[in-house]
Amino acid sequence: MSPSSDLILRHPAICTMDPARPWAQAVAIRGGRIAAVGTLADALVAAPEAAVVDLPGRMVMPGLLDVHNHFVWAGRAELYELFVPPVFSLDQVLATVRDAAAKKAPGEWVVGGIWGSGLMPQLDAAARARLDEAAGGRPVMLRDDSHHNRFVSSAALALAGITRDTPNPPNGEIVRDAATGEPTGLLLESASALVEMAVARALESAPHFDVEAAAHAVRRLNACGVVGMQEALTTRAVLRALKTLEEQGRLTAWVLGSLPVTEAPLAPGEAGEELLAMRDSHRSRHFRPDAGKIFLDGVPTARTAAMIEPYLADAAHGCCFRGGATLNVPQLARVLADCEARGMAVKIHCAGDAAVRIALDAIDVLRSFNGPGLMHQIAHASFVDPAEVPRFAELGVLADLSPALWFPGVIVDAIRAAVPGERVDRFWPIRDLQQAGALIAGGSDWPVVPDPSPWPAIQGMVTRRDPTGRFEGALWPEQALALPEVLHAYTINAARAMGLAETTGSIEVGKSADFAVLDRHLFEVPAEQLAGTQVLATWFEGRVVHEAQPA
Repeated sequence: MSPSSDLILRHPAICTMDPARPWAQAVAIRGGRIAAVGTLADALVAAPEAAVVDLPGRMVMPGLLDVHNHFVWAGRAELYELFVPPVFSLDQVLATVRDAAAKKAPGEWVVGGIWGSGLMPQLDAAARARLDEAAGGRPVMLRDDSHHNRFVSSAALALAGITRDTPNPPNGEIVRDAATGEPTGLLLESASALVEMAVARALESAPHFDVEAAAHAVRRLNACGVVGMQEALTTRAVLRALKTLEEQGRLTAWVLGSLPVTEAPLAPGEAGEELLAMRDSHRSRHFRPDAGKIFLDGVPTARTAAMIEPYLADAAHGCCFRGGATLNVPQLARVLADCEARGMAVKIHCAGDAAVRIALDAIDVLRSFNGPGLMHQIAHASFVDPAEVPRFAELGVLADLSPALWFPGVIVDAIRAAVPGERVDRFWPIRDLQQAGALIAGGSDWPVVPDPSPWPAIQGMVTRRDPTGRFEGALWPEQALALPEVLHAYTINAARAMGLAETTGSIEVGKSADFAVLDRHLFEVPAEQLAGTQVLATWFEGRVVHEAQPA
């Protein structure tokens, strides 16, 4: 069915996310856009000759939006790389590598992830020797569950030119054996790029691999009801893949690209005028490369996030280590001012509360000189000092809630090994942010989490409990939100954050006909059943882009 067809979609429970008309029973579509919302009679007035289609399921809602993911990377991982679940023990990781290496030619790379960051204390020189044995001497690079760190084999270190004499790169660390000074195989933050570049040189994937990775990832997201996303680290390869996908008519989602505007530890050599000059030639109907990306710190599991209070004492960092930021307030304010002059709002990675404070201070400086401006985003608004919570709304800053770590889980446990428990118990002040007037929007950070489905995250935001039931208890349950507030975070709020509020995010006249047809009525089932929501069909611009197969 083409987007130009006139249609009327009918269902008794259409949740519009429009406060003026929260529920409807019919939607008229003309040319892929919504022409009427209301009763069947209302729809027939707008499209009197249209065919009437009765939708299945128990509820219809706007297509969902993911304000933070790396879907092209995720597609690569699912199609071409080794998967190591983050719950695996070191023995299980090594066994998985051994099985994969047995199918590889001698000297061929084994690349994959995502090992749990709780394994980090075990990744010493002895572990690297076991990795070498499991891989049969082949080069191995395994990403962790934050995607900020790598565990690599001796052959990988050699191919990357990393020795005991190699200096740590800025904002990164080559972890070394305390006795010998030799690299252990654990690379933190920007040090990971040294091996990533070696992998890129060795593999030199044909461009069509990235196009197929992007197509696979878009299909996966459509199957979850997602019709739009903000790609959170948009490199040259991602730009080219999305341009080709659009030209082939396979980009069935609205995409906002976030180009690195300072050196990015996970995308070495990408930032600069050459990348920014590609924006106009790669912009298209469905893809807008109009946001920026800055990494202001790292991740708490590696003690690279910038924290106000010290980490737990350890042998490597002592008793008073707080991590650090990549930019100070004046430096960040200058970068943001330059981005605003280019019409680019910036997504700022801030995993620690000190980084959040620096980002807000820099935006405050910018506003004091330039007045109102674009809505910048603080990504991973998880550790936020209470004094900073009101400033999100005051400064017009989005709280990008990603990934879904607001309930007990393997990454939260790993954070507890580095951050004092009383601070982790105040992780993700989502309700405080919402009540203070901040705009909040949900994201997956896929492939940091192995599944892009928003439904477990939505349940977890309502209950603050692990949707899988694997981890007991609740994480700061006072910060739970009501379901309507959570759905706003994954629809109209995310659309506002991405500059798409006039296009999608709610079912209103003039917007794109983007819908998710669900197997359950979200407001009539227990909260504990939200994670199991199945998307029976996803509509994008008035046509079906996903349809569940009958059981």
